[in-house]
Amino acid sequence: MNKCPRVVITSGEPAGIGPDLCIQLAKTQQPCELLIIADPELLQQRADILGIAITLEQADLAQKSQVVPENVIRYIPVDLAVKSQAGNLDRRNAEYVLNTLQTALDGCLLNQFDAMVTAPVHKGIINEADSVFTGHTEFLADGAGIDKVVMMLATPSLRVALVTTHLPLIEVSPAITQQSLTQVIEIIQQSFTIQFGLKQPRIAVCGLNPHAGEGGHLGSEEIDVIIPVIERLKQQGLNVSGPWPADTVFVKEKLQDFDVILAMYHDQGLPVLKHQGFGQAVNVTLGLPFIRTSVDHGTALDLVGTGKATTTSLQAAIDMAVDMIKIR
Repeated sequence: MNKCPRVVITSGEPAGIGPDLCIQLAKTQQPCELLIIADPELLQQRADILGIAITLEQADLAQKSQVVPENVIRYIPVDLAVKSQAGNLDRRNAEYVLNTLQTALDGCLLNQFDAMVTAPVHKGIINEADSVFTGHTEFLADGAGIDKVVMMLATPSLRVALVTTHLPLIEVSPAITQQSLTQVIEIIQQSFTIQFGLKQPRIAVCGLNPHAGEGGHLGSEEIDVIIPVIERLKQQGLNVSGPWPADTVFVKEKLQDFDVILAMYHDQGLPVLKHQGFGQAVNVTLGLPFIRTSVDHGTALDLVGTGKATTTSLQAAIDMAVDMIKIR
């Protein structure tokens, strides 16, 4: 790859640790041109609280991308509605958060950015401001006009993708159909080929019920939905197996046989991954027409302005985005 990758970061909830992390990142030269979408006054205010000397430089997208020097933040401005106080949520700034996401989304769709990395937002305060917001994944899919995307979290040694994401548990089973499961596995297959360089990813599919339904004694979803999809896709040449009981597929000896585990719902797979590598995990949205990665944690309001928040997950998200750009 000849040019310097241009990666944009949305700074997330202004009262959260997103701005802190963006400032802390500036202390280290990044493997790309890193552009921060934020209100520059917020960045300067938070840098002063943290006692970190920075130089703010407004980005010029007409210029050739180039690595940002240490202690410099190259930013794309979006104005806050009201001044943000560290650690104190304000619903009046919900629109600001959505505007930063929209700015990044528009730039990715126009090929102004090679990848998007998102800092954490606070879904609750956005919804309190009368904006319907389920999460980054759904917002970006809708904005890109994509019917279906797949949420995946990854650590250096484990990748877990999800069939369903932010649904109440009672709604999970009806949401898993042969059509939706097929679509998810096909997205994983295509994304791993294009973005991870694996032409034949080994996909392990979890069952929905305990013991993968135990032959129908503990539920029929495996027999009616999951097994028929797996068999059909195997016949098409995909390296897919299962349904695996979720309480045994994550055993270390089994994991070495797979490139990705497909869990049926959010809390079936993600607690295992976060127990194994919280703070080092990266959230990846598969199926978008651009690269998007994110952190594995929330806004951590109690850590804002303390200097105790660590950039480990955000740095991992940047590094993974750059690797994906190079593969693509």
